Amino acid sequence: MELAKTLGLFIITAMAEILGCYLPYLWLRKSGSPLLLVGAAISLIIFSYLLTLHPEAAGRVYAAYGGVYVTVAIIWLWQVDGISPSATDLLGVIVTLIGMAIIVLGGWKTSP
Repeated sequence: MELAKTLGLFIITAMAEILGCYLPYLWLRKSGSPLLLVGAAISLIIFSYLLTLHPEAAGRVYAAYGGVYVTVAIIWLWQVDGISPSATDLLGVIVTLIGMAIIVLGGWKTSP
């Protein structure tokens, strides 16, 4: 159950981070409203806060989070940008999730 909770939190965290970076992109590249920057700032504050909710050492959390971030970014590419992931995109997701699993399963509870 703890693993599912952590994974869910990572997914929400990744969405907040990507949104926080995507909104300035819309402002700069797609002639969006400057108000998008307010949403971006709020999203990045939420992202930062969510990363503090994990009981593990920060470095280990960030390393494990990276695998989820890559996965959510590829889903974003597909669902928001409308670009189908390539075979190498999907292979990259698999490799990063394997790396994340090694970190989480191998050392998650070894922190002091």
